This record gives sequence, C-alpha cells and structure tokens, in this order.
Amino acid sequence: MFRRFLAVFLTLGVILFAGWMTLRRDDIPYEQLEAIYANTDSRYLAFGDNMRVHFRDVGPRDAEAIILVHGFSASLHTWEPWVDNLKRDYRVISIDLPGHGLSRCIDNAEIGPAQFIETINRVANTLEIERFTLAGNSMGGAAAWNYALAFPQRLDGLVLVDAAGWPRTDTESEDRPLVFRLLEVDLARRVMKDLDLSSLIRGGLEDSFGNPGFVTDEMVERYASLARAPCHREALLELVSGQGETRREATPELLAGITAPTLVMHGERDNLIPYQHGEQFAAAIPGAQLILYPGVGHLPQEEIAELSAGDLRAFLTTRVYGVQDVALENIPEPTN
Repeated sequence: MFRRFLAVFLTLGVILFAGWMTLRRDDIPYEQLEAIYANTDSRYLAFGDNMRVHFRDVGPRDAEAIILVHGFSASLHTWEPWVDNLKRDYRVISIDLPGHGLSRCIDNAEIGPAQFIETINRVANTLEIERFTLAGNSMGGAAAWNYALAFPQRLDGLVLVDAAGWPRTDTESEDRPLVFRLLEVDLARRVMKDLDLSSLIRGGLEDSFGNPGFVTDEMVERYASLARAPCHREALLELVSGQGETRREATPELLAGITAPTLVMHGERDNLIPYQHGEQFAAAIPGAQLILYPGVGHLPQEEIAELSAGDLRAFLTTRVYGVQDVALENIPEPTN
C-alpha cells in the first residue's frame, strides 16, 4: 500500500513539475521590450547605474502641465486615450513607475508610494516643471494623494481615478478578482512568479472593465510581456504581498490636509476598488468634485476615454486653470 501511495505521489509530482516547466517563462530583455512598446515620444531618466525610468512628454512646451500615473501592473499605455485628447492644449507627461512598463526597478524592498513620489518629483524636476496637475489611477491614485500631502506647493490640481488607499472591509477583500486574491498567498506567489499567467491576466483585465469586450489579445500580451521585464515580477509580488514600504491608509483626518482642487472619478462597476471608496475620498478632501460613471469599471480613462477626458477638461477649465468667477460687488461701475 505504501509503495502504491509513493508511486502515485511521485507520479503526481512529476506531472506537476512537467506542467510547471511547460508554463515557465524567462525574463524578456528591456531592449526587446523597448523595440515593441517604446515610441518616438519615449524618454528615459537615469537613476544611477542601469536604473532608468521611462516616460513620455508631449504637447506644447509652454502649456500647463499634467502628469499621469498608472496603477498596479499597468503602464503609461493606459493613458494613451487621454494623452491623444489632451496634448493639443496641455503638456502631458505619462510615467512608467519603477518595476512597471519599460522602467527598471530601483529597490524592490522599498517599492511603494514613497518611491513613486520620488519618481514623480525627479521627472518633474528634470523637465523643469515647477507646478502641475497630477492624475493617478488605482495604485497611481494612492501615489497621487500621497504626493498632494507631501508637496502641496507643487500641485495646481489633483485627479483621483478609481484611486486606491481607502481601507477595505472584509467583504470587499473577498469580492476582489481571483488573481489578486491568489497573489496574496505566499506559496501561490512563489509558484506563479515564473509562469505564463496570460489566462489569469486576461481574467483580471476583464474584471477591470464594465464591458469585458474592451480586453484584446494585444492588451493581454502587453501586460504579460511587460511583467516579464527583468525584476518586474519580483516588484509586483512585493507590492501585492505588502512586504515593501509600509503604506498609510486614507482617513478623513489625513485627507483633510489636501489643498489642491480635486476631481474624483470612479466607475460604479469597479470590481477592484468599490465606488463607495471614491465617495469617501470626495467627502474627505475639502471641496472635491465627484463624478461616478454607471456601468463603467476600474479604468474610465480607457473604457469611456472621450467622456472622462471631457470631464477632466471641464475640471481643468473651471477649477484649475480657468478664469474664476468675479464677485459682482468687485466689478467697478461704468464711468460716463
């Protein structure tokens, strides 16, 4: 009986190992990824030896500046619909955060908001942009509101798009897509780190849209390929595990310190971050404007690109860069 059990156990082990080897994928060199995913607008900022941050800088040089920061496992490509819309009238800078897109890793043991804030600052300083509007989606939204608290003097405006950082309830944690719950398990992370996760990535992306039809093979391939850049998988796992930098959670008392005009956008069918978190952000930040999008998921900048970009333009015009209303009593009487 023992020999039979041992034989079954060993056979199962061989099958699992063979399956793991079949699904195992090596890193893809940055040079190969850059040949596919960089374009003529791509720029790189050195962070020391072999440390580079990828960003794009488009639009009129003398226009008001907007910096865009993506979410977990994404890249600056998520902002391309907004960039196309805004670059006629604004200087638009989109950034690949460390460990994402075409940016190298800086220090995976310390990856998190502080590192992202430093990255935003370095890019802005390199481009000699003193003041700007900062927009962030998901994890990038958490970086954005943390930046607004750390450097209020640099922001003209703040835009939170399905932003992360509000504490989750137990029910909200259990309702998240399978791929994110799996990655919180240490053993699952170790097993999955080197595997082809295209099927899980597709499922996670489909959960990110109110209309899963927005997910294409090209999109899945881009997410999967950029995650295989050297050190990126380790960076993503550090972020999911929470073993990197200690993150502070959003509270009404903390967010009350944000002074920049703020726009909060949130899809009502967001399966990753409930729209109620958007409502809580808007309630906590003084004077914040809230826009909820029925039927829309976690990525309004892609799913309803023209509508969300139009709402952003309206916010920039009326609240940030536009001419403010003048009180009637301050208007001088006409002279004869």
